[in-house]
Amino acid sequence: MKIIVGGANSISRSIVRYLSHGNNDVIVIDNDEVALKNLAQEWDILPVNGLVSHPDILKQVDASSADLLIAATDSDEVNLVACQAAYTLFNIPRRIARLDSRVYLKAAWGGLFNDDSLPVDLVISPEFEIAKAIMNIIKNPGMSAVYPLVDKKLQLLSFRITRKCPLAQIPLKNIKDNLPEFDMMIVSIMRGGKVIIPSGEEMLHGGDEINLLIESGKIEDVVKNFGLEHKSNERVIIVGSNKTALYLAESLEQDDNIVSCKIIDEDPKTASFLAEKLNNTAVFCGSIMSENILSEIGISSVDASIAIDFEDKDNLVASMVAKKNGVENTIALVSERTANTQIINIGENILVDRTSIMMSSILKELRKVNMAQAYSFGSSLGEVWEIAIKDSSPLIGSIVSDIKLPQNSKICAIVRGDNIIYDVLKEHIAASDHIIFYCVPSAIKSAEKIFA
Repeated sequence: MKIIVGGANSISRSIVRYLSHGNNDVIVIDNDEVALKNLAQEWDILPVNGLVSHPDILKQVDASSADLLIAATDSDEVNLVACQAAYTLFNIPRRIARLDSRVYLKAAWGGLFNDDSLPVDLVISPEFEIAKAIMNIIKNPGMSAVYPLVDKKLQLLSFRITRKCPLAQIPLKNIKDNLPEFDMMIVSIMRGGKVIIPSGEEMLHGGDEINLLIESGKIEDVVKNFGLEHKSNERVIIVGSNKTALYLAESLEQDDNIVSCKIIDEDPKTASFLAEKLNNTAVFCGSIMSENILSEIGISSVDASIAIDFEDKDNLVASMVAKKNGVENTIALVSERTANTQIINIGENILVDRTSIMMSSILKELRKVNMAQAYSFGSSLGEVWEIAIKDSSPLIGSIVSDIKLPQNSKICAIVRGDNIIYDVLKEHIAASDHIIFYCVPSAIKSAEKIFA
């Protein structure tokens, strides 16, 4: 696939990082030569100096042969113009625009985005999506990620198995015998940096990170049965000041379960900006490494810390400081959640993967499958697809066990009306089914051919 990416900023870097793991020809356009050079040294891309909204630049890269444009510069207006030029002048079939201003995202202006006005197929707001993902973690103590599926009928939960987990060292096939009313499906296990799609004989070990499907109303059963009880996150601190911090603090202010929210930032200008924008959030100018700042915020009474600065190492260090000072739940934003990141993640912090959240928002446009929803666990950790079966699908009537799925992939559940089916092998695929499918990166291309 030929993909044009506008911008060489941190958002674009996350996109390029992910796309480079696939069989894609990636062109990055930006007028910052240094940023382009750095990006080209790290990833196999074609760097082009200029503005992605300029028709001459798009012509230079033969935009008419591109499959997808992702306009992700720091300017909403440049991104919108780029999509317009891509559609009107070069007929690029799919166009994605990053828009940070929430004015464009208001429901009242939803009619802006269509082929007759602004030809944008998908609007993304990375900072808002990151804030929303972190908010889901805050609301569900013990979880490292929460992914809603099938209009929130299902939840895909990610969490770490503790050494005291009551279900550890039990074959998965026997869990159902011990807990007959506990219906769930373990999608994948990450152990020692490797991904396992578990069989019934597999057992859970302390330190495993698992992804589990459960009916939405039964999250408390997961917490209880896996021994994940944590106290509620009522007192929260945010380390770092950016749009993600602003969006997150605004959400926390509106949550009745949050007693207090405080922000720590070293930059007086941005700290002042946040203090003006927020109503019930205390903003402190200083470093989390400062004993005075820790004393001022009352670190000993904090339930959760969220480090969302731009640099991974700063976020990990901030989480370690918070953990050392008794904060039970520490969350660190990282560029990509890899085995290497896990190794340096001292203190069992929850890692929020910026790249995965970014890519989850555009996977539906990237994959050649009719998906209602999709989530990335990371460039090396696989994807979950919610596939909506249309009346014209050639899979209708097929028995799941007869579908020749690629290795390291799995149909994890079928949602049929209000019924959730985990034991799928003998099921016939029917129109309007929603299939929950997991695959590792190496299986993506083959899976696309099956479900296209």
